[in-house]
Order: sequence, then C-alpha cells, then structure tokens
Amino acid sequence: MRIKYGFLCAFLAIAPSAYALETGTPPVLAPLQQQEQAAHLSAQFLTRFHYKPVPLDDALSAKIMDRFIKSLDPDRVLFLQADIDKFMTDSAKIDDAINQEDLQIPFSIFNVYEQRVVDRMSYARSLLNQKFDFSVQEDYPLIRDKEPWPQSKAESDDLWRKRVKSDWLRLKLAGKDDASIRDTLNKRYENSLERAYKYKSDDVFQTFMDAYTRSIDPHTDYFGAAASAEFDISMKLSLVGIGAVLQERDDYTAIRELVAGGPAQLSGKLAVGDRIIGVGQGKDGPIKEVVGTRLDEIVQMIRGAKGSVVRLDILPADAGPDGKHHVISLVRDKISLDKQAAKKTILSVKDGDATRKIGVITLPAFYEDFEARRKGDKDYRSASRDVAKLLGELNQEKVDGVLIDLRDNGGGSLSEAIDMTGLFVGKGPVVQQRSADGQVEVEKDDLSMPAWTGPLSVLINRGSASASEIFAAAIQDYGRGVIVGEPSFGKGTVQTVVNLDQVAHNLKPKFGELKVTVAQFFRVDGGTTQLRGVTPDISLPGLSDLATFGESSYDNALPWTQVKPANYKPSGDIQALLPQLQSRHDARVQSNPDFQRFVADTAALKAQREKRIVSLNETERRNELLAQASRHKAGDQLNDGVDAGDDDGLQANERSLSADLAIENARKNVKDVLLNEAASILADEADLQKDMLKTAVQRSGNTDQ
Repeated sequence: MRIKYGFLCAFLAIAPSAYALETGTPPVLAPLQQQEQAAHLSAQFLTRFHYKPVPLDDALSAKIMDRFIKSLDPDRVLFLQADIDKFMTDSAKIDDAINQEDLQIPFSIFNVYEQRVVDRMSYARSLLNQKFDFSVQEDYPLIRDKEPWPQSKAESDDLWRKRVKSDWLRLKLAGKDDASIRDTLNKRYENSLERAYKYKSDDVFQTFMDAYTRSIDPHTDYFGAAASAEFDISMKLSLVGIGAVLQERDDYTAIRELVAGGPAQLSGKLAVGDRIIGVGQGKDGPIKEVVGTRLDEIVQMIRGAKGSVVRLDILPADAGPDGKHHVISLVRDKISLDKQAAKKTILSVKDGDATRKIGVITLPAFYEDFEARRKGDKDYRSASRDVAKLLGELNQEKVDGVLIDLRDNGGGSLSEAIDMTGLFVGKGPVVQQRSADGQVEVEKDDLSMPAWTGPLSVLINRGSASASEIFAAAIQDYGRGVIVGEPSFGKGTVQTVVNLDQVAHNLKPKFGELKVTVAQFFRVDGGTTQLRGVTPDISLPGLSDLATFGESSYDNALPWTQVKPANYKPSGDIQALLPQLQSRHDARVQSNPDFQRFVADTAALKAQREKRIVSLNETERRNELLAQASRHKAGDQLNDGVDAGDDDGLQANERSLSADLAIENARKNVKDVLLNEAASILADEADLQKDMLKTAVQRSGNTDQ
C-alpha cells in the first residue's frame, strides 16, 4: 500500500530559513540520543514480548530497509537507482545499528530524500512556465510502485515532465484556464517544497520506527512522545473536530478512519480513503489547497471550536485520474456516546401478498461508558444494554425479524461483543483468545435466556472489524442467523500499549510508547478471524477494494490458523436454509434495477482501480470521459427511480464530463440498496423458518395419531 501512516501527528513545524530556500539546501538532520535509546529499548521489548516474536537479525534488517525506503518514495519518482544501490549496501546493518544505538543509516537516507524532494519540486515548478503539447501521444503511469527507479537525472526529468503535464491536464479537463492552473500547481509544489525544509529529527525517527514495527506485523506501532500524546487524545475522543483519523498518502492527506458518532461519519459525506485537497474556515472562508502540506498542519486547520464550521475540498477515494472534487461543510463537535448509540428502524418488505416487518438495529461501534461503570452508575450506557432495550421495543412492535447492521463498525469493547452475542444465543462460549505463551482462554456469556429468539441476520462489509467479527462469527458458528454482505476486515489480533518511559523508569516522557500485538482471537469453532475475517453466507457487492483494504492487503499479516473448538452447541440450522435463500436472492436482484445499477457502478470502480496508466492526449481523454458520461446517462434513463441525493457541489459542465459518476451514484445508493436487499433476505428467512415450523408441527401431529 502506498501510504505513510500518521495518527493525527502533532510535531511542531519550524519555518524554513531564507538561506536554505535560496540555496536549495534543506537542513541536515541527525538522531537524538534519546531516540537511539528508544529504538534499542523497543527492539528489546518486541523480540521478547510480541505474540510472534521476530528476531532482530539481518533478514528483518533488510525488510526494515525496504519498508523505510518505500515509505519515503512509494512511487519511485524521487530516488535514482544509484541512490538505492548506495542505500542497500547497509541493508543488513540496521539490526546492528539499533543494538548499538546508532541511527545514522536511516537519517542519512532521509537527508538524501529531503534533497531529492527539493530538486524534484523545484524542477516541477520550473516546468510551469512552458506550454504543454496535449496533441502528442504520451502516457503517464498512475502507479509506479513496481517500476524501476530512474537510472539517470534525464530519465527522472522526463518522468516529472509527464507528471506535471498530467496534473495540468486534469485541471484543464475540469474547466480551469491556464493562469489558474499555473497558480494552483505552483502553490501545490511549493507546499511540498516547504515541507522538506520543516522536517525535524522526530519526523525521521517516527518514519523509521514505523518501518521497523510494521515489518513485524501491521498492528504493531511506535509512538514518539509527541505522537503518543496525540494517540491518547484520539483514543479518548476528547478533541473537538470532525471525528476522523488522518494519514499521509503520497502528497495527499487521506481519511484513514471515521470515528463512530463523529460529524464526518454522521454526515455520510466522507468515506475511508477520501483525500482532503483543501480546507476552509467558516461557511464562506476561502479554501486553501493543502496538497503537499504536512499532516500535522492540516490537522490543526481542521480542529476548532465546537459548533464552528470547517469546509473540506474532497477528492473521492476511488476518483479516477480526472476526478472531480467537491466541497463539503461539517460542524465541529465532540464525540459522545449518544451519537454512537445503537438506533432502530423498521422496514416493510413485500413478501408475495403479505408484508413483513423487519427491525433494523444499526450499531456503529461496540461502545461502553467505562467511566460511568467505574463510578457504579447502574444505568451506564453500553452497546449491549442499548441493543437489549431496542430488542424489547421491537418485540412489542411484533417485527418478523431483526437485522443487525454492522457495516463500518470497526470494533470496540470485547466484553460488549460477548454480552451482545448472549442477547441472541444465551449462555455459552463466544470467543477464544490465545496469548503469546500458547494458553487459550474461552470467553463466555452468562445470560440464561436470549432476548431475541426470532429470525436474525447480520449485515457486514469490509469495514466490519475486530469486535464486529467476533459477534458475526459467533452468530454464524451457532447457526443462529444469516451473515450477509462482504467479507469482513480480518483483524483477529489483540494489542496492548506499553509506556516505554515507565519501563525505563523515566521521570519525564522521552521514549514514547509501543502498541504491541500480544494475543489472537479464535472463533468457537476453532478457526481464527485473523486474515480471512468472516465470510458471509450470502455475498453482496460492495465499494471496498478487497486487494488494498483489509488484513489480507498487508504483506506481513499474521497467518490464518486454528485451535481446538470450544464446547458449544449450535442453536439453529441456518445452513439448511441457505440454498433456498441464495436462490431467492439471485432471482430477486436480477429484476431489481437499483441493485443492477449498483453492480454496474462497482464494476466501473473496479475498472478504474485497475487502470495503471493515463493518456496525456487531450482529445483521447475527453473522448473517454464523454463515453463514460454517455454510459451513465443511459443507465439513468433505465433507472429514473433512483434518488439523486444531496447536491455534491459539481457544476453542470463538470458533471457532463465527470469520470466519477460511478462513485457518486454508488455512494448515494449503497446504503439503501444493500440494506433493502439484506432485509428481503431476512424476510425470506422468516418465511422459510415459518414453513419449517409448520411442517414440523404437522409431522408431530401425524406421529401423535
């Protein structure tokens, strides 16, 4: 993945010196002694206490080097091959350097990186004074992560000429004039240039430690003293902002995670992977482009007073090379349990001549008010308690089935996932947990009687992770309900945060913290949720790119494995119903224009993702856009009943040429289309279970006679 991670970084930026800017020489950075000590202490801890300890040897050293270089130059557009050859002479020395508390190797690489950024951004700005010929046949590679590094400066210059030409053409196709394009790109490249002069040793050390910890497993992290403070803030959800965790992705700032109950998640206007290209203050404040700007600076721009408005210029996650961005407004607010709370709705589903009532419970997170519980508040809020109340209400409303919507539920409290499972299966084991020493502990629920015994279904997608997977897996293993949707994320590991300063008995914080994988989850049937996640009984299409989002997208994820099954007894026989449920689902969606349109949109997104090069010929690009717009216009005529949704900020002339209509339409319709079909599947389940019960009663009557 071409991503540099950052948990809402709070590194202080310093203004670049006038001398440095004039000479084109960025500051030379060197490691601090406390950083070298922190790296050594981290290595000692990781090699002894990680769930699957990886020795710090030459093999790991090479992996760290590869990951560090990749994090700096993911698309291989900055370094030359000669740089890489020089770096790799030290590829087997990282382990010795860490043990000897000497970090000169990664710092020397970073200093070369800084100089390459300055060289390339200065060259890119110089190209803005020339005129580009968009009539010639040229291509530009969108993704170069597997391409060779440029062999010479001339080859690098040509690559950057095409990159700047591509940037120019994108803006030209969006309707901007030459003067506006020149100004926009100049500011963009200047942002990246200035950022190179603002780096501090903290930035280098954090990047290097990211490379080290991520070479062990995807969820082991290091947080320097400043970063750990930001991590604590984000975990406590005490910041006033939009409720989003951000990350650097190439020159962009992208949404890594939407916090349940936050303004961003509640608005429905943002999705994981969306890129922020501009930030404005207030309802009418000017939008400042932030492409190439430091992550910590962008975070500070987005934070603000409760009730104030921030406007974001967004480039959608799956936008094509000519993607149209749009401006959204969000009101800053604190995250509260009330906004995370489970909610219920009732859907009416036609079933022949009858109409079935399906109760839908949407749960964005497995939350728990730990503070209220600690104080002894008998009415403290939690996911399982709130869901229990909603089930009682749905019972009174005599619904025919209950659908639990866990889409984009990234997890939360393990105990809440266990307690919520008990609401549907009663007393019994829910999940198994194996520690680093091989000991397996079975976590059980003690609820004597389930709160809901009727037809049940669980809707998941790729964003359903951790505690969501534990709940869905238990429902599936007990045969209690039908799992519908996409394969879940596949995070089946447990992490704990270790304060290195406490370990070293430091009076003042200087070493930071480690988030370390220490255990693994297993289903009651013995298999793990790690890597494979939960496979739905009935699959639905989705917007996620399974190749780049989810545990299986990590090259060093822990493997799938299994332990002995727990002592449990299935409480249902859903497997017997699956062939009929699948048959009814297939027949229904074939004649559903909304569903078929969504399938077509997801196929278009897949095609966009797989496109690795883009033409730099203007006529060819315009023809491609017109053809795509024509296809979507034909689709609209076949599907006039689809709600167009809110205005997304595109101008009419932009919409006619937009290469991203598939994204717009898919996002607008995904919730209703998939939720409605999941409800229909549950209605089928209720119908089939009713028939099974009727047949069983008739057989029982015949036996009595």
